Amino acid sequence: MQKQSMIPEIDGFYGAYYPNRKASDKAMILMLGDSSDDRMAKSGAKWIHGIGCHALCMSPDKKDYGHHDYPLERFGAAINFLKSRGVRKIGIAGASTTGMLALVAASYYPDITLTIAMSPCDFIMEGFYQDGKDGMHERPGDNESTVSWQGKPLPYLPFAYRHPEYWQRIKEESRAGKDMIASRKMFDESERRHMLQEEELIRIENIKGKIIFVGAEDDVLWDTCKYIRRMEKRLEEKPHDCEYLSLMYEHGTHFVFPESMLKIMLPLFGDLMSRVFKAGREHPKECRAVREDIDSKLRTAISEW
Repeated sequence: MQKQSMIPEIDGFYGAYYPNRKASDKAMILMLGDSSDDRMAKSGAKWIHGIGCHALCMSPDKKDYGHHDYPLERFGAAINFLKSRGVRKIGIAGASTTGMLALVAASYYPDITLTIAMSPCDFIMEGFYQDGKDGMHERPGDNESTVSWQGKPLPYLPFAYRHPEYWQRIKEESRAGKDMIASRKMFDESERRHMLQEEELIRIENIKGKIIFVGAEDDVLWDTCKYIRRMEKRLEEKPHDCEYLSLMYEHGTHFVFPESMLKIMLPLFGDLMSRVFKAGREHPKECRAVREDIDSKLRTAISEW
């Protein structure tokens, strides 16, 4: 698979472009994994190629899933890069934190006309690092947002806990629920301590084209279905010119990926993605059926776009 790498100092963003061998005027910006050239990113690119699109994978840096004051202008640079290569239709897809990021980016750039947000939240999260400080895998930033615009951090929902209590609480919740990682209680507590303000919510009514929200009720990282329902309500109440489709399921865990994408990532052990959660181990058939349904619906949406 052909690859062209980009760095912010030269290209305005960090990423890797994987052009489809077949001619196409459509491209998807993908934010999967902790680097734009790791196994998850490459698997996503191969999956997108199978639907007839070019793939441009983006990440904050090489091998870094931390998000802190990530400049939204990088998406503008990525869009210009794609346009310079004859791309006419530009979409974006992300999962978990990058599901949020996909929504924020699309709300700023009307050139994005298909937005796929898997397990997203409806607010801008506080910035966080995954640098192992003091033996903690992850920690909150110091007065930092996950994203910035024109050099300034965007307003965000602050985490309920600071370092090192933040990661200690996540570990406690994970052990209690027998999950690889769980933080749903922490996010609920964050909202309890800090009432969400309008400026902290994603202005999804500004998004053009089509939005697809994907989430599962048994998600233990955060209550993504609650967030999706709030976004539906926001779109019902505010003027907008986009279409939206909500794919919400009882089972599926935090990893609501298309089944065939998972098979590219992990040919023999795709189910491991959901089995790291207790709900995935208890309902493997249901989770697989959900991923297959997501697969079919996303393929159809991208093909029709």
